[in-house]
Amino acid sequence: MPVNSNKPLQWKTDIAQSVDMYNDWFMEFAPTAFRNTRIQTTKDVEAALFAASYLTKINPAIFRNTPDILPTLRMSTCPPLAVDRLIGLAGVPAGMVKRIENEKKLPARMAAADVDRELAKIGAIIGKMADPDIFVWLGTEKTPTETEIHRAATIVADRLCGSVANPIIRNAQEKRQLAAIKTWLEARGYTQLPPGDGTRFDAMQPGTFSFRMNVPVKLENKVRSVNIPIDVVIMPKNAKARQLPMFFKIQSVDGFGKTNKYRKFNSAIMAQMHIIFGKRIQFNLLLCGYFDSSYLGYEAAEGIDWVWEHRMDDLALFGI
Repeated sequence: MPVNSNKPLQWKTDIAQSVDMYNDWFMEFAPTAFRNTRIQTTKDVEAALFAASYLTKINPAIFRNTPDILPTLRMSTCPPLAVDRLIGLAGVPAGMVKRIENEKKLPARMAAADVDRELAKIGAIIGKMADPDIFVWLGTEKTPTETEIHRAATIVADRLCGSVANPIIRNAQEKRQLAAIKTWLEARGYTQLPPGDGTRFDAMQPGTFSFRMNVPVKLENKVRSVNIPIDVVIMPKNAKARQLPMFFKIQSVDGFGKTNKYRKFNSAIMAQMHIIFGKRIQFNLLLCGYFDSSYLGYEAAEGIDWVWEHRMDDLALFGI
């Protein structure tokens, strides 16, 4: 029996309350989440600057010793360089730069001499474009002071955090949502499985729940298997033998125009699960933020139900 997906007359009220709840959280907690990340990022940048001799010697050895330094160096130029812009200016292989940027690793199949040659090109571009207004010691014989280093690191950290502001806020919101559902479940006698204990979703005991659990499913060809990460997996207290747990995906967005990417994603998960488990699977959403009627109608048509975070007690209507 659907809980919210079959009540379109209630959607408008819920949407307004959900938007208010997200905005209240954002105003109170998002600046703190961003600030804490910036503090840690500043420390990381200071360490990176030390490794790069405060941008006075950007050689291949720096990348070999600290391959995760590339984003910091990109944000140290004037203007800051996007990955593709760096690739074009340095004339280096795109795959190499993106591997360093995303995986923090150097190419595994390229000869060491070739790697060093390309790294030297990257270092030359960074050195040529390093921002003299930030790194005031460049072009002088002076050793930078602690104050100058910290000021420069703070500016670069701001640039780094600004480029990933949305993920920072999204991660903070997801943590808060998980904490909220954990509080609700534990207040009703549910027990969280220890992280990494190896319990499969189909071996959970009644009255237990888990976060970030992988559920193996087969693709449409029914040959290749993939793991689908599920945010919240709950085995109801009154579960019968061989009953599957309930799956919840947590979602939050800060604008009505940002829900499109979730539509196909959620329906794809549902389709993959139906291949293995049939119609008895219960895949639902925990929503907070800007979800309009169009989005809700699409999910309802796919057989996906949801719980609004501002009305968490609706979880009980799922039999939890």
